[in-house]
Amino acid sequence: MRVFIIAGEPSGDRLGGALMAGLKALNPEVQFDGIGGAEMQAQGLVSRFPMDELSVMGIAEILPKYRALMARINETAQAVIETAPDVMITIDSPDFSLRVARRVKAACDIRTVHYVAPTVWVWRPKRAQKMAKVIDHVLALFPFEPPLMTLDGMVCDFVGHPVVAEPQATEAEALAFREAKGIGSAPLLLVLPGSRRGEVERLGDIFGKAIAPVLDRHPDLKVVVPAAGPVADVVLEKVRGWPTAPIVLDPRDMNVDAAGRIKRAAFRAADVALAASGTVSLELAAARTPMVIAYKMNWISFNIIKAMALVDTVTLVNLVSDTRVVPDFLGPDCTPEKIGTGILDVMAAPEAQQAAMEVTMQRLGEGGEDPGLRAALAVLSRLPSKGQADA
Repeated sequence: MRVFIIAGEPSGDRLGGALMAGLKALNPEVQFDGIGGAEMQAQGLVSRFPMDELSVMGIAEILPKYRALMARINETAQAVIETAPDVMITIDSPDFSLRVARRVKAACDIRTVHYVAPTVWVWRPKRAQKMAKVIDHVLALFPFEPPLMTLDGMVCDFVGHPVVAEPQATEAEALAFREAKGIGSAPLLLVLPGSRRGEVERLGDIFGKAIAPVLDRHPDLKVVVPAAGPVADVVLEKVRGWPTAPIVLDPRDMNVDAAGRIKRAAFRAADVALAASGTVSLELAAARTPMVIAYKMNWISFNIIKAMALVDTVTLVNLVSDTRVVPDFLGPDCTPEKIGTGILDVMAAPEAQQAAMEVTMQRLGEGGEDPGLRAALAVLSRLPSKGQADA
């Protein structure tokens, strides 16, 4: 069995790695081709080009790289058409993935699977209709999504989110992390400014200034910044201007397993986290770490998205738990003053988020079958038999 698999950002790379592991467990002879990062490469993928070329978010942010992205879209689609895999699996990154799928479907009838349903319950509900023209099968992270997809003619299976199956640090590992980093019993703030270069460049200075009022109230505060490998150099540059020297966890000199262990220990050890909006909020929820979410993008992008939004929060913990207990500061509200106040509020009542985090993890499948294996089973169960495919 040959699978062409595509991810365009770190969160998709994690999904892809878990799915590939599931496929290998069910079909040891499976062969992979495509684009992915460290997690997918650890499962045997040789990426056709660096995944971080695709890690662009925001309408205005994409425009300067439009020609390069279009070239990669055409290159990837042609590779799929020429290699004729049994299935093409695209993971999130719809601006790239669905354009590839459109070109592939225009040339042949390779089965297409898209992992992560479009968030039609957040904004642009007609996206599912357009997607149905080029995608045969959707793998959904949230249990309420399949009915929304099947309304538009796509097969959709809820497979859960891999975050619920990822290992978590023990209390002993968290204490050992604090001891090794000289933190002791001091309050610990985890800062996660994003996994894309543009995010870190926009949020790095804002997050640094947001620490100042927290330091005023808690002068013994320690700050830890787990950096994503592709942006570690930008993180190290940005933190030089922060009001306290943070402990930066740079994964570039570690293997994937060691970097993961240290990151998990930091998540468990933290009293509170400040993070860029995204899947990281689910990682924090899995570690039961209270959080503040913030995000700033180009003014044009923000206002276009805000005008089309169907919900009043983008934080996944709030959306999945149907609460609003995690403060998020977006667009013009993404200021050091507001973020700093939000951190202090969470530190004053960290227990306020615990129930929402428990509900979120339960709804995403915590304690059930491994989501990567569920996703692999869903892909294989929907593939036509060889006889059907040749008919």
